[in-house]
Amino acid sequence: MKSLEKETEGKQSRWRAYRKGLRMALLISCMTFVGLGILSVYERIPRSIKLRVGEEQVLQMGLPVEGEIRKIVDEEEAVAAGGQNPSNIPADSIHIDLSNTVTMRADALNNYRMDLKLFGIIPFKQVDIEVIRDKLVTPAGVPVGIYLETDGILVVGVGDFISLGGREVSPARYLLQSGDYILSVDGNAVEDKAGFTRLIEASGGAPVVLGIRRDGEEFEVEVQPVLNQSGSYKIGIWVRDNAQGVGTLTFVDSEGNFGALGHGINDVDTSIVMEVKGGTLYGTDIIAIKKGRKGEPGEMTGMIEYTDSNILGEIYDNTTQGVFGICNEELASRITGEAIPIGLKQEVEIGPAQILCAVDGEPRYYDIEIKECNLDHGNVNKGIVLQVTDPELIALTGGIIQGMSGAPIVQNGKLVGAVTHVLVNDSTSGYGIFIEEMLETGEFNE
Repeated sequence: MKSLEKETEGKQSRWRAYRKGLRMALLISCMTFVGLGILSVYERIPRSIKLRVGEEQVLQMGLPVEGEIRKIVDEEEAVAAGGQNPSNIPADSIHIDLSNTVTMRADALNNYRMDLKLFGIIPFKQVDIEVIRDKLVTPAGVPVGIYLETDGILVVGVGDFISLGGREVSPARYLLQSGDYILSVDGNAVEDKAGFTRLIEASGGAPVVLGIRRDGEEFEVEVQPVLNQSGSYKIGIWVRDNAQGVGTLTFVDSEGNFGALGHGINDVDTSIVMEVKGGTLYGTDIIAIKKGRKGEPGEMTGMIEYTDSNILGEIYDNTTQGVFGICNEELASRITGEAIPIGLKQEVEIGPAQILCAVDGEPRYYDIEIKECNLDHGNVNKGIVLQVTDPELIALTGGIIQGMSGAPIVQNGKLVGAVTHVLVNDSTSGYGIFIEEMLETGEFNE
């Protein structure tokens, strides 16, 4: 009898434990579901919204958040207004509810901040609102050759070598690292690899002071060169002073400024965006196309003549959002299309669009479908998800291929973005950057 009672008690205990575990699993599942839902809401709200001055902008987000909009007042404005709020927005701010359709309009170039709360209660997200002038740019879609010169020489690796005495040495270990830029040797500016090598050789083995830039900060380190087995003084680093590539020109504005690629040029060894002091844009002829296929991205092969007569412009910046510069008269004469407005993030729609590229000689438009718009993607180069639908382009290239980066994306008569990446497992699909992200470079954001 006691044995039966114990067995029954054991079954009840196991059943209670099972129910407790089931409730816990259900609770965790619910919390995960709610968490993912909140994350989805967060990512659907951009960190910044741009509005055209003097135009109404309709926001249809349908999200359970409310908040207040306040003007960002700098110190000079406050002083000029006698310490009062100079904004035409009331001091107690404007309430906004993104679960409903919201119409916004600003009649002056100002900056605002929107403080949002989830369900109108829980502090959730800050959104910057910038009022900008309308911008007209001309889509380009032409292939270009890019040559960049680094600002200093880039350290791509630190290693060992065998000294003249037969020892394994590494003078720069723990002093330099991949991604550093060497700016000077003993106060002498470093222009290129050859100049750096001459300065190290001229040390005669005496310690040298290197001017370094790392993560935007500049400092100095002392390194003592050592003779290698060939009788040359070395410090045990690999360096790079330039980069080349082929891409697509995205747009040219009325002042001759251009944007290309939609992403920066990264060093092949360190994978970091190269810091440049300048560069040159060259004409290029596409001589071969390798079609993309599943697991194997295609590419355009361009022939570039690095001659003065083939120069199309000068490059002044290489950023995460693209390569930027100013074109010469030759390039300006090749861009024959009409200037069109830019499309802001919130204006881009899921559905048909076109890209402009020159894969068979002359730039022409090809049909695509915009599948997703990620307004707050952590990677600005993947804000737009797109798929090539044009049968002619698919027949020519298989879809998106290397060298097509920068191809402008046009929708509803507006330039809305640029192609940036292809999906390795589906060459018809890829990513793009919103054009407003490219235009955040200083020369355009005025």
